[in-house]
Amino acid sequence: MHPAHRYYYQWNPQRITNWAAKIGPDVKTVVAKVLSLASYPEQAYRSCVGIIGLAKKYGNTRTNNACKRAIYYKLWGYQAVKNILAKGLDSVKEEKVTQQELPLHENIRGAEYYKLT
Repeated sequence: MHPAHRYYYQWNPQRITNWAAKIGPDVKTVVAKVLSLASYPEQAYRSCVGIIGLAKKYGNTRTNNACKRAIYYKLWGYQAVKNILAKGLDSVKEEKVTQQELPLHENIRGAEYYKLT
C-alpha cells in the first residue's frame, strides 16, 4: 500500500474520537455526531480532522466553545464550527428568551374560537 494510503488506513472512529476528546468534551460530541451521520465513517474523517484542526488556529477553549454552540443549534459539520469561530460567536453569551403573554384585547381570538362545533 502506498505510504499516504497507509497513513489514512490507521484512522478509525475510535482514534478520531479520542483525539477530539483531548481538545474538549464538546468537540468529542460534535465529532462523534459527524461520524454517526455519515453512511460510512470514512466519509466523515476529513470533516472531523478539520474540526480538530481548528484548535491549532483558535485554541482548545475557543474550539470547544464553538462546538458547544454548534451542539445547541444542532449544526453538525466542519463549516458550521469554522463559521462560529471566524465570526467570534463562540464568546457570545446566549440570552434566554422569555415569551411575554399577550395582552387581553377584543381583537385577539382565543382557542375557543377555533374549536370545531
